[in-house]
Amino acid sequence: MAKDRLNVAVIGLGMGRHHLKDYHANPRARAVALCDVDTARLAQFAAECGIPQERCFTDHRAMLAQARALELDAASVALPNALHAPVTMDCLRAGLHVLCEKPMAMNVTQAKAMLAAAKKARRRLMINFSYRFMPQTRSLKSFVDTGAIGDIYYGRTAWYRRRGLPGFGGWFGQKKLSGGGPIIDLGVHRIDMAMWLMGSPKPVSVSASTYNVIGARIAKELNKEFDVEDIGGALIRFDNGATLIAEASWAGFTQKREEMITQLLGTKGGLLHSNVNETYEFEARLFTEHDGALWEAKLQQGLVPCPTAYQEFVDACLEGRETIAPGEHGLAVQQILDAIYKSAATGREVRVSQ
Repeated sequence: MAKDRLNVAVIGLGMGRHHLKDYHANPRARAVALCDVDTARLAQFAAECGIPQERCFTDHRAMLAQARALELDAASVALPNALHAPVTMDCLRAGLHVLCEKPMAMNVTQAKAMLAAAKKARRRLMINFSYRFMPQTRSLKSFVDTGAIGDIYYGRTAWYRRRGLPGFGGWFGQKKLSGGGPIIDLGVHRIDMAMWLMGSPKPVSVSASTYNVIGARIAKELNKEFDVEDIGGALIRFDNGATLIAEASWAGFTQKREEMITQLLGTKGGLLHSNVNETYEFEARLFTEHDGALWEAKLQQGLVPCPTAYQEFVDACLEGRETIAPGEHGLAVQQILDAIYKSAATGREVRVSQ
């Protein structure tokens, strides 16, 4: 019998609080269990969402051991990057669908293992590529898919912060826990969004550089650990001949405090997705040619409701269909991330591991 509501557990209530609030407001979902090592935070969100104490856990394995009794269908994994793969696979083995925060994993080997676990369990694995779930992005994707801008052959995607270094001493600045700095934290969003708009071409090679200048200086002054990049950039080549420049920074002497931009050029037109006035409001523009004139169009309003990533996850699980951001797309991005760090470390162009 088909279900009309998905029972979800949220594991990690830092970023996971956004997952929880969306599930709590969704009539097709019900948050029935929570897990976090911070007992105060756990109690706070349990009280806010009316989740009984006996459904709150500090160890995800203890929660999964009761998956059947808790009537769990799915889980959101919103933990430090190093825990994405092991906790996701534990959830899949327990028979749950999983929405995993980005990046998918610490490396390609882990990402492939996650996909294999999902296939074996016959469960859905979705990656929270949240920038796919914006009215501007969805409208651009619909326009691109009509063929109106032709074949996309070149692009640039970037997320710059003049000063956006995470708290020193935390997991973000430790490569063993995070996998990297702004490339894997911020760049992952812009790379994924650009590739999605480009039609998900297959990456074949990467040439990249990363730097740790400002972050290293401040960390030394504070006597804190910080062994990831504070800025990086890459040239990515795809199997269809297209090229993408990707950049991301937590610190750098840039003009704007916060700049997000994705510009793609096609054979019939181009597009631009960018933030407005250094905020988290976005605009979308299209550039085309018609009857001997160059035209520019700006999206005013999306007329079709745009689901959040969490709503898409719930709907896909209940409807028995694939999600818009499946694990396979997460693997493609992970292949690029691995190649970026390898290229930066070796100073050479790197073939993307398939």
